[in-house]
Amino acid sequence: MSYLSSDEEQAIIEPRPVAGFVETSYIKDISKRALNYIKAGFPVHLRGASGTGKTTLALHLAQKIGRPAVLIHGDEEYSTSDLIGGEHGYRYKYLRDNFIQSVLKKEENFSKQWMDNRLTIAVKNGFTLIYDEFTRSRPEANNTLLSILQEGVMDLPMARQGRESYYLKAHPQFVAIFTSNPEEYAGTNKAQDALRDRMVTMDLRHFDKNTEIAITQAKSGLDRKDTEKIVNIVRALRDSGEYEFAPTVRGSIMLAKSLKTNGGAVLASSRLFRQLAQDILASETTRLGSQDHHNKVRKIVGELITKLC
Repeated sequence: MSYLSSDEEQAIIEPRPVAGFVETSYIKDISKRALNYIKAGFPVHLRGASGTGKTTLALHLAQKIGRPAVLIHGDEEYSTSDLIGGEHGYRYKYLRDNFIQSVLKKEENFSKQWMDNRLTIAVKNGFTLIYDEFTRSRPEANNTLLSILQEGVMDLPMARQGRESYYLKAHPQFVAIFTSNPEEYAGTNKAQDALRDRMVTMDLRHFDKNTEIAITQAKSGLDRKDTEKIVNIVRALRDSGEYEFAPTVRGSIMLAKSLKTNGGAVLASSRLFRQLAQDILASETTRLGSQDHHNKVRKIVGELITKLC
């Protein structure tokens, strides 16, 4: 039996059903397939563009698995020690002499102690690891995952046990779920082929129409009829290809919630609705700062509102 320190307990999350989580046939199918791979002993990698629900789905899978979870967000500055742990304990303080003000004494206390980080905590306790946007970490930081996912052992520095080498066997209930954006996204690194070969990659696309309507309605509280009109506008803009970044269900949610909060209506004649739709969808789809592109998207959205509302 493993006992967690107070620091380790702070790294653990207890996955619970998300209030208002929408589980359409589309979501159920993806979840079932992912859980089947996990049951067979394979890590699952959810890859997709921003707004395709990767992180939410990963948390949903963790809740279905029913074990405590450890969440890591990929970071370019990470080294291996940020994942597995390191030595801590060196401290010092200065003491000023009350009688001779120019005398400054330095008191040091050097007591090294190994502190496990989140990956090690998950591996040794059989928790579910959710490594969100793992390709934002440098490949060399993720090398430690290779032996964990293939042989089920973690190679740790000798400092952890005070000997030359130490191998930690992965707990039989340890599960790993990864998420990432496509490699062409800014800030991402190319995942090592050896690492990708050890996981099952599921490419997530934009949700189907019924799922987008259900999610938008659940998150905004808007009625079904108005929600469907908003989703139709966002999907039509996506289909047009006239954007720098494709609009997602997040745009639908932001528009629906903003409209609901301001007491507006989904009407072509509503100035408020037009303003909200053009502001939100132009913001979501023109992130590079091109004013011409921004104006073009606002014009297209205006035309879609006239056509679909």
